[in-house]
Amino acid sequence: MGKLAINGGKPVRTRPFPRYNTIGKEEKKAVNRVLSSGILSRFLGCWDKDFYGGKEIQALEYEWAKYFRVKHAIAVNSCTSGLYCAVGAVGVEPGQEIIVSPYTMSASATAALIFNAVPVFADIEEDYFCIDPESIEKKITSRTKAIIIVDIFGLPYNADAINKIAKKRGIFVIEDAAQAPGALYKNRFAGTLGDIGVYSLNYHKHIHCGEGGIVVANNDRLAERVRLIRNHAESVVEDKKVTDLANMIGFNFRMTEIEAAIARSQLRKLKKLLRERQENCDYFARHISDIPALKVPKVRPGCTHAYYAYPIKFNENIAGISRKRFVEAVSAELVPVKSGLVMNLGYAKPLYLQPMYQKKIAYGSSGCPFKKPWYDGNINYRKGICPVTERMYEKELFSHELIKPSMAKKDLDDVIKAFHKAWQHRDEL
Repeated sequence: MGKLAINGGKPVRTRPFPRYNTIGKEEKKAVNRVLSSGILSRFLGCWDKDFYGGKEIQALEYEWAKYFRVKHAIAVNSCTSGLYCAVGAVGVEPGQEIIVSPYTMSASATAALIFNAVPVFADIEEDYFCIDPESIEKKITSRTKAIIIVDIFGLPYNADAINKIAKKRGIFVIEDAAQAPGALYKNRFAGTLGDIGVYSLNYHKHIHCGEGGIVVANNDRLAERVRLIRNHAESVVEDKKVTDLANMIGFNFRMTEIEAAIARSQLRKLKKLLRERQENCDYFARHISDIPALKVPKVRPGCTHAYYAYPIKFNENIAGISRKRFVEAVSAELVPVKSGLVMNLGYAKPLYLQPMYQKKIAYGSSGCPFKKPWYDGNINYRKGICPVTERMYEKELFSHELIKPSMAKKDLDDVIKAFHKAWQHRDEL
């Protein structure tokens, strides 16, 4: 294949990869429908027939609930907002603890802090990268109120094991399914496996409406509390005759009618887009399986994978070179996509190593909620508390998104060729 591009050779590919764009004529028609109506939002922050939003919002919620076979769907303006609503809805108290994954986007953990609860980080699974049931059990205390799990990279969590632990201890399970819409766990959709699930409609997800999220639940009470927190709960509870005022400080987490109309069109595309993504990942896995230093992602038995990104484990002992050097060599063979880098080293730095946790400072400067009288725990965020997470971040895991439906077989072939070229010429590295 010739000299490596990182050392001055000719790269495998010199043209950009196709951009992932799921927006088409259907979405344009939906937007024009809303614009013609003149109603861009119909929420009112008081107890009124418009408290629950306009026609597009309510249609999206109905269609989402029907698609995912769940009783309630509540539209919000982001997955982050949805997580905040979920934590408030389960009734978390200041000083209680919520067990979270350290290997995810920051909001999956900061959702606990919004209500002055304390995040407790449990380690991840060696092969699936979701939060580990055994680690969760070790982290449970009398202060534990909930577990926020993440279906990381698009793979559903170990629902049987974690839900059993939670049920035994009377703990709520909040499922962050931002990366896993349409993935299945024993014929049940990711996002519907816990007490409350949250999806993302952010621009780089499987389907999107720019910014947005959906919260789902089968429990009537939890769903209604999510709706209240979404839309100025404190102004509504009296007229609605709500008696449980815990966490009834509302926000403006409302989705617009335009976003809802776009999301409705996008939902109709999810099944096809997911199938194409899975086919691309299967093709890619088959063609790099002969590189002994690489381990393609495992799929949990009884599950399907949504492949938000494609995680790969790298064995430096087999390769004889570092993960960083190998990934740099592969990346040099490929022109980066317009929206970002071709390869991601380590995915996410363990969240507990962020300054907020290391300094134990969130609200104000005096250590709230970590160092306040209402919290009688002694939380530890030192390096080493989640060794699997740290190893994945520092040495083993890398990921890429060049498996999206925009990628034709000829595009995938270039990525595969770049991997093989870097491997066969690793002595140059």
